[in-house]
Amino acid sequence: MKLSEHGCAASEPVHMLVGNATVITCDPAQPVVRHGAVAVTGDKVVQVGPEAELRRRWPDARFEDAGGRLLMPGMTCTHTHLYSTFARGMALSRPAARCFREILERLWWRLDRALTEEDVGVSAAVALVQCVKCGTTTIMDHHSSPNAIDGSLDIIGEAVEKVGIRASLAYEVSDRDGPKARDAGIAENVRFIKECERRPTARIRATFGLHASFTLSDETLERCAEAGHALGAGFHVHTAEGPEDQALTLGSSGLRVVERFDRFGLWGPRSLAIHCVHVDHGEMEILRARGAAVVHNPQSNMGNAVGAAPVLEMARRGMLVGLGTDGYAMDMFESLRTANLLAKHVAGDPQAGWVEARRMAFENNTAILARHWEAPLGVLAPGAYADMIAVDYDPPTPLTEANWFSHVLFGLPGAAVNTTIVGGQVLMRDGELLTVDERELAARARELAAALWNRI
Repeated sequence: MKLSEHGCAASEPVHMLVGNATVITCDPAQPVVRHGAVAVTGDKVVQVGPEAELRRRWPDARFEDAGGRLLMPGMTCTHTHLYSTFARGMALSRPAARCFREILERLWWRLDRALTEEDVGVSAAVALVQCVKCGTTTIMDHHSSPNAIDGSLDIIGEAVEKVGIRASLAYEVSDRDGPKARDAGIAENVRFIKECERRPTARIRATFGLHASFTLSDETLERCAEAGHALGAGFHVHTAEGPEDQALTLGSSGLRVVERFDRFGLWGPRSLAIHCVHVDHGEMEILRARGAAVVHNPQSNMGNAVGAAPVLEMARRGMLVGLGTDGYAMDMFESLRTANLLAKHVAGDPQAGWVEARRMAFENNTAILARHWEAPLGVLAPGAYADMIAVDYDPPTPLTEANWFSHVLFGLPGAAVNTTIVGGQVLMRDGELLTVDERELAARARELAAALWNRI
């Protein structure tokens, strides 16, 4: 591929070459480049091609040696919860939760109410470090801290900037903690969206967050819709995750979840319908017609025993279905494998999920993020953000343009990530974090988590 084919001048200055790698680009024009390199100017990719050619073209560029590893775009996650960090290892009081509503009431809603401002920042930073270590370079986060709402998205944004990945942030509006918390959540979304517009950065974006239909009154939805539409924002909302959401929504409104949100005009190309485990064909058609994206979170859905989203049917209908983690983990390689396996299990077909999982992770997430960022993400091609990871993997069989996804699916765990680069900045090299002190951060997190557990 010649540089001129992509409209980039051959004389464009390059400050860094990342090379000595087999490059998986996720660019259909050249999926795999052997003995390859990536040329970077500022925070963007200028060219991807044979290392020898790029070195001749830019002999003075700093060379970042990938050590013969696989070099590929950073993984992307279109739904997660950074605030879930302090739940790890936390003991819950009996009786144990036996349904999704009880999981929310006995775990997550107790945890989020106990978060302080410092908890918000430190728990986010720990999760962001985990992203760097497992090669997840862009996330779309959905936050809740009912007793520390004002400025909470700024606190998370500061952690994002410090650690160095990219994130779209939203506050989860809900009626479950009363009108004061509801109003503060709406105000936090509005304030942060305006702030992102006033002071745009390459790292941070914003959506308007809502919890779920069964915790949102008509009045709240009206107010959120009015505020979000005035800002041109997309809505980031849990949608028919558990059976309770559909049952309670039908009982109170006579509408199904997607229909109810549609009545308030929440669906559009910048909106995210998270989970969609219990949607019917009519709801799928509404989402497809409105151009809204769905985000599949297979590990979380399995862990909460809420069922499996009908992603194969959504794919057949031409819906845009991305892939997230719902805070279950930060490792998108794990989510990818789970999505593939769950599809096979549900369909009773060993061929199911193969194409759909690949598209969710490497095409649809890229398309979703393109609705929020100006330059492409999840691909190594001229003009895309220079977000890439070097992974320890010596292919035991030939790696080709036809089978690269098989190698990624079966051979690459997040733990194999050696180097993480975002926007041309090296965040981790040879497994060492360069932007934050991981040990110091983990020590403070343990202190805060222990104190939080005592408050619950």
